[in-house]
Amino acid sequence: MASEQISIRIDTATKAAAERVFNVLGLSATDAVRMFYRQVALQRGLPFAAKIPNAETRAAIEELDAGKGKKSSLKEFKAYLASIAE
Repeated sequence: MASEQISIRIDTATKAAAERVFNVLGLSATDAVRMFYRQVALQRGLPFAAKIPNAETRAAIEELDAGKGKKSSLKEFKAYLASIAE
């Protein structure tokens, strides 16, 4: 089977974090990219939900990126989820 080479650019931190996961799974980066391409071809789309955030979500992201807004710990978030589930 003929093959082609691809080249991608990705930030160093994301690459390192992903490769740690690949190592645990016993995969190389090449294996992981090949698996991704195969899944895209099989599913005729991305193998995960890719959604465009609505205006409210975009505004919240921009607010946090600008250093505004409240950042919460996981403990606070879990408490919030518990409070709205009641």
